[in-house]
Amino acid sequence: MTVRMDPTKSQRTGHAGLAWHAPNLAGAETLALSSPDFEHEHAIATVHAATRVGGENLSPALTWSPVPADTAQLLLVVEDPDAPTPMPFVHCLALLDASTNSLAVGGLDVAGPAEGVRVLRSGIGSGYFGMAPPKSHGPHRYVFQLFALGTPLAERAHGATLDSAKPRDVLTTTGHVLARGRLDGFYGRN
Repeated sequence: MTVRMDPTKSQRTGHAGLAWHAPNLAGAETLALSSPDFEHEHAIATVHAATRVGGENLSPALTWSPVPADTAQLLLVVEDPDAPTPMPFVHCLALLDASTNSLAVGGLDVAGPAEGVRVLRSGIGSGYFGMAPPKSHGPHRYVFQLFALGTPLAERAHGATLDSAKPRDVLTTTGHVLARGRLDGFYGRN
């Protein structure tokens, strides 16, 4: 069952600010990104939500089609464009080894990320931050975006180390995208 957004609900950031629409992250949409935990444009289970809203803060399992042979590393971005914030809220930012082709449930946990995963700073702390939309704000869209980078990210972004840099600073310094894929899901609280 597809979840529909209610346009009468309060303020939302909007999709224009997603990493997906950044000119420096444009690339061929040739990666098929999917999850055994939810279908594209469908609801995401509460287990993947933040603990403060009754979830377990577990990132969903992800899998994707083969990346181009000259991929240096992968950049995974999870954003909420329906957050009542100036820019989409970043729920996770992570670098993955180019040889990685899937993540198990919980693979983006900062305390024990999956092999080949380097979790970076998100909107709150580091690692995966589960869904926690405001009550009665309607369902929020969560956009999982995977970018195959032709060159590795520099270890510094806008004067900060890559691990401590703000997500937007990392995203604006990223470029040379060889391929990309996207998976959208919904979660809301009454």
